[in-house]
Amino acid sequence: MSRGTKLSLDLGASWGDGWSMEVENTAKALTILEPSAHRLVFQKEKRRGKVVTLVGPFSLSEEDAQKALSSLKKSLACGGAYKEGWMEFQGDIALKVREQVEKLGFKFKNSK
Repeated sequence: MSRGTKLSLDLGASWGDGWSMEVENTAKALTILEPSAHRLVFQKEKRRGKVVTLVGPFSLSEEDAQKALSSLKKSLACGGAYKEGWMEFQGDIALKVREQVEKLGFKFKNSK
């Protein structure tokens, strides 16, 4: 930009022409499925140097997901959380988690 030229800050909308901001609702509608209709997958992440095992995506109501998570944490003797349709478990315990989740009636994409 050379000296002496004005910087134009027009963004393409004028306030005087009835400009309004439209907010779209991007929340997905949650379809609640029975346990045998789920096709779950595993993911592993490192958080603060520790391994976290993720299982999901679950299509359950919040209440049912919390009940399932609570029973899984007790049977696996580990900590965990339920966030955005995924259950997170502390540690690299994918095989143990798979056994316990299948006992609850859920199915995985890559069944052995």
